[in-house]
Amino acid sequence: MKAHSPFPSHVLDLDGLAYHYLDEGSGAPVVMLHGNPTWSYIYRNLVRALRDRYRTVVPDHMGCGLSDKPPDTRYDYTLERRVRDLEALLDHLGVTQDITLVLHDWGGMIGMTYAHRHPERIRGLVILNTAAFHLPASKAVPWQLKLCRTPLLGAILVRGFNAFCRGAARACFKQPVDPEVRDAYLAPYPSWSSRIAIHRFVQDIPLEAGHRSYAQVTEVDQGLDRFGEVPMLICWGEQDFVFDLDYLAEWTRRFPRAEVHAFPHAGHYVLEDAGPAIIDRVRTFLKASGGSGTET
Repeated sequence: MKAHSPFPSHVLDLDGLAYHYLDEGSGAPVVMLHGNPTWSYIYRNLVRALRDRYRTVVPDHMGCGLSDKPPDTRYDYTLERRVRDLEALLDHLGVTQDITLVLHDWGGMIGMTYAHRHPERIRGLVILNTAAFHLPASKAVPWQLKLCRTPLLGAILVRGFNAFCRGAARACFKQPVDPEVRDAYLAPYPSWSSRIAIHRFVQDIPLEAGHRSYAQVTEVDQGLDRFGEVPMLICWGEQDFVFDLDYLAEWTRRFPRAEVHAFPHAGHYVLEDAGPAIIDRVRTFLKASGGSGTET
């Protein structure tokens, strides 16, 4: 699996658990947060494109990628714990100002919770098919997610048959993809025990008021307006069956000043389907938003 990561590995010890991350380049920090069921690999090309001028930091959330995959007895797989992990990492690295966050899928909720708690640290936001608010009123939960959240059956599907990872590897690419790339997305999750985070992420989606993460998401949702003046770039794959155009409409409603680029032929893995175009826009955005890139 390490062969799929083209960069030197770094590990932060979190209570005896290995929290893996990439730390490439120097300059203003760009922190990239992946979602479920991906890992830092999804940002490999963006890291390569930015590390000549920026410090790129990309963690593997615990249970994902090259990080440890502990059982529930060793780790609390919740949004709150994810954010505390991120805080610990960025404080450890001294990355505490002028941060641009790049957010995809569950990385959006993790990153915007971090931003909500530390708004003075945030210089810019790059949004890639994600959410930082509750399910839009017009939306129903996709049947695939409902199935994976079903008690017992969900565990059998997600952890036993690897249905979530395999399904994503089929449905989330909308353009031809090299088989090695598809394999790299699956590589960290070969067994029941290694898929625990994949299942716990699905279970941690707060769809009802009694859910353990519901109040936290509500707090972030209601506080998003504080970022109305923060430069924001939105790059959106229009063929995403989960984070679809209704989610994009919600982002643009809340952030009418955002720079928006929609890609009609791209899906959920928008950085794979429209990578070169997005990378160009991110580089331009970082320069325009005042990120002090390092000259090489």
